Amino acid sequence: MTAPLDVPGKAEEAQPEAIAQAAGARDRGRSLGQIAWMRLRKDKVAMFGGGFVVFMALVAAFAPVIVNLLGHPPDAWNQDMIDPALGTPVGGMGGISGEHLLGVEPVTGRDIFSRIVYGAQISMLIGFLATLVSVVIGTVMGIIAGYFGGWVDALISRLMDIFLAFPLLLFAMAMVGVLPDAAFGLSGNGLRIAILVFIIGFFNWPYIGRIIRGQTLSLREREFVEASRSLGAGNFYILRKELLPNLVAPILVYATLLIPTNILFEAALSFLGVGVEPPTPTWGGMLSEAVDYYDSAPNFMLAPGLAIFLTVLAFNLFGDGLRDALDPRTQS
Repeated sequence: MTAPLDVPGKAEEAQPEAIAQAAGARDRGRSLGQIAWMRLRKDKVAMFGGGFVVFMALVAAFAPVIVNLLGHPPDAWNQDMIDPALGTPVGGMGGISGEHLLGVEPVTGRDIFSRIVYGAQISMLIGFLATLVSVVIGTVMGIIAGYFGGWVDALISRLMDIFLAFPLLLFAMAMVGVLPDAAFGLSGNGLRIAILVFIIGFFNWPYIGRIIRGQTLSLREREFVEASRSLGAGNFYILRKELLPNLVAPILVYATLLIPTNILFEAALSFLGVGVEPPTPTWGGMLSEAVDYYDSAPNFMLAPGLAIFLTVLAFNLFGDGLRDALDPRTQS
């Protein structure tokens, strides 16, 4: 019996197809969410970013409990830790010790760690709420523009262009600078937080609106949409039941990438002095106060700077991993 000929290259060429078939067989019977979770778990960098995001969210949520355990309120002055002649923290490394984990502020002696923990509340709150506003408005406007097209699409697209060209930073500074003492049943920092959430969220919706519009333009020509339309389904039913569920993945991905942008914007406003009013701690406000002491107490600047850097980096790493996990073209 003649032995089969060994044709060079055939085995290698068959390997990708065999791997794809094996992957398809393995994923058969699993939901899209389960497949995405399996892919996300394999991305160690994205899982690290997601874990750090969860950690920061817990720190922000339980900030009062954490600070009470340490016994150093964020606004409590501690002159015992300050050199009366120089106004700098007593001891090396900016007063870092077992009692003050990140040292104390110059002049005031306030515990930096407690202020970082409470500052996470402001940054995470404004970042999440502003993103929620942007996602809701951007999704509604984008899906309407992409589905109906015509003059509706043209009108919403030109509105997006206007918002994208708007000088948001200057407007936010002017708006916060002329705030009354009380409005809409709010006052003080509560009013400032509400205004910041509105400004950041309302003027950033065109970014996600354009993405949703592009996805909707593609989805509205698919067979399942035509089938629903042929069965007599109305526009609202198609938007809510057919299109919106298929837009969940890009909405989630872009939301995770928009949150760190909003956190940076809030920190920039606080750094410029038009964010949340002191003595309420914010990361941007702490950076602004630390500018005059970067040489004598570098930890005063490094602590909030690293908090912003690590939080934004974690969100970006998790967002990139989530995008890859939800992309059906990505190999497992």
